[in-house]
Amino acid sequence: MAWERRVQLAAHPLAYPMLRWLARRGPIVRVPGLGVVVNDAGLAREILLDGETFRKDGPGSPGDLWTPILGPSVLLNMEGEAHRALRRKLTELFTPAYTEKLCARVLAEPLERLAGELARGTTVNLVDTMRVMAGAVICEVIGLEAGSEADCRRLFEQGEEIVSMVSLRTRTLSPPQVAKAKQVLEPIGDIAAKAYHAGDESTVMGRMRVLGLSEEEARGAAGAFFLTGTETVATLVPRLIALLYDSGQLDRVANDPRLLDQAIDEAMRFTTPTPIMLRSVHAPVEIGGVAIKPGDRVLIVTHNCCRAFGPFDPGRPQPPELRRLWFGAGPHFCIGFPLAMSEIRAVARVVLASAPLRIVRREPARGVLIPTYRRLTIARHHREAG
Repeated sequence: MAWERRVQLAAHPLAYPMLRWLARRGPIVRVPGLGVVVNDAGLAREILLDGETFRKDGPGSPGDLWTPILGPSVLLNMEGEAHRALRRKLTELFTPAYTEKLCARVLAEPLERLAGELARGTTVNLVDTMRVMAGAVICEVIGLEAGSEADCRRLFEQGEEIVSMVSLRTRTLSPPQVAKAKQVLEPIGDIAAKAYHAGDESTVMGRMRVLGLSEEEARGAAGAFFLTGTETVATLVPRLIALLYDSGQLDRVANDPRLLDQAIDEAMRFTTPTPIMLRSVHAPVEIGGVAIKPGDRVLIVTHNCCRAFGPFDPGRPQPPELRRLWFGAGPHFCIGFPLAMSEIRAVARVVLASAPLRIVRREPARGVLIPTYRRLTIARHHREAG
């Protein structure tokens, strides 16, 4: 998949070759100055399931990145009973039935517009389309009334701006970066708090109040949803369509809707929207024959773990040790998974229903954390009769 490699290299021209080199060093290897690098899905899952030894709230963990911005009480940087209690409350927010209805309601008009454009043979920049739709959904989640397409784009760009401060080597954000992120996130927290106090159970923030979350927890959750709930979806759909097109599988999946979820899972495995997961070690342990001590930094290279299972092939079943590893595992499995899948399915169905398709133009994005296309323009492919 030459184009997918271009996308990876455009985002991380130095780090990506290094990660792929590390994949050849073995399932787990200690790298001076970097930490303990894990390249094996089975070992990665073992680590992620042990939330007592391998934590997100110690030195070198995600807590170092996000606590200065979001505060101490968001799932991204919590462990132990406090984490379990908050997660129990939040899990009820994103049931598959609720997220399907949310996406159907919020995306009805933009999906109808997308279907019409493709039906008329109009070229569509799927990257921009996804930014608008992801922005509209996150507006709904945090309680902000979605305005124009430009408003949705701007909201997406604000989240992208914060996430792009982080590289694969970043341990902490600088004071100016923290200040800039807070400048963006504080108004979002205010909007979320207003929706929280309104108590409308049809909204996510209103449901948080009913479920017993505090205002501080609701504000923190809104910030976390804003940072993590847009780019994964927005970047995946264009790459999914490109992978299906490049592998010659697009028409097959378009003609059999039962294959869509398997194709989405395989695209996520191959692209790995979370290329690295960080953990801080809090107790001595041995994993894969490597002794790990308290204070060590563990880098689970999710991309290497997933890529070890071969080239893109939506027809091949995935082994048990993967089980959507790109969304995490155990106590930190992404609670937004149902929302992400609902949104991806909704857009992919409309795009695939317009098959046959052709890619008119594409260009990888540079200077981003999650590799993606800067532009992916598609159009219906009108085959000549005979």
